[in-house]
Amino acid sequence: MRKSKPKKRELLPDPKFNDRLVTRFVNCLMYDGKKSISYDIFYDALEIVEKRTKENGHATWKKAMNNIMPFVEVKSKRVGGATFQIPMEVRPDRKIALTIRWMLTYSRRRNEKSMAEKLAGEIIAASKGEGASVKKKEDTHKMAEANKAFAHFNR
Repeated sequence: MRKSKPKKRELLPDPKFNDRLVTRFVNCLMYDGKKSISYDIFYDALEIVEKRTKENGHATWKKAMNNIMPFVEVKSKRVGGATFQIPMEVRPDRKIALTIRWMLTYSRRRNEKSMAEKLAGEIIAASKGEGASVKKKEDTHKMAEANKAFAHFNR
């Protein structure tokens, strides 16, 4: 390594829940630097979740995030001319990044009218252990389980 690693920037907690994870989520939701619109979408989605489930929206979102969070994933590695899918544990920072990415990707693919409704639908489905983002996590875990025989290539 030639240079020192850049320092991690500290995110400011969001105004409503005072939670850094919410800020990180909103930053990933944001398009074209329109952060206030992203906050509006996120808070509207949590209000929709509260109306539909009669539970705390923030707590439901946290539960959904935990249900999506992967613990193992596969990485490709070339060994002697062949490429193997090697199961590896996911770093804590990457767990959050994958969780946010999957939730937003599968929210955007849903068929509701607005992004707030799409996000709310995905949050509710994920909190129940259903939905496309939870299926993505399960598929990732299945792939890692299937390739457990190649774990000895991991150094």
